[in-house]
Amino acid sequence: MNNQEVFLNRNRSAIARLPLLAAIVALAGLADSIYLTVHHYTAEPVPCSIISGCEQVLTSSYAELYGIPTAAFGIAAYLTAFVLAILAAFGKTQAWKMFGALVAVMAIFTGWLIYLQAYIIEAFCQFCLISAATTLTLLIIFLISRFFRST
Repeated sequence: MNNQEVFLNRNRSAIARLPLLAAIVALAGLADSIYLTVHHYTAEPVPCSIISGCEQVLTSSYAELYGIPTAAFGIAAYLTAFVLAILAAFGKTQAWKMFGALVAVMAIFTGWLIYLQAYIIEAFCQFCLISAATTLTLLIIFLISRFFRST
């Protein structure tokens, strides 16, 4: 086996593990969303230790959609992403395609929420930013898998 074949085999092996990495990242997003949803329903203030503005964001009119906390939609999205990533890790290629579509929609919605925080609410919530970073990470994982599988 030459060096190029060894590299390609290592590359394929690493790419095959991306759905497991995505599942772990989705669990982090799920935990963040659950935390925010619980705080929404208990009306307890969220400790903002890195930046200020959490309460301003989390009590704004944009914190709910049709009476449902925005974070609850995050629970549904991250739980679905987790399940799809696990299915993909066990070889279900259709699940990985669905995962990609889901995280693309999540990224678009996240972009909208970041816009709202920056330009409408003019405050940021660190837990919302963690969720945004988690979604972006999921999207990057999926894009890496598509880029390297096509080579």
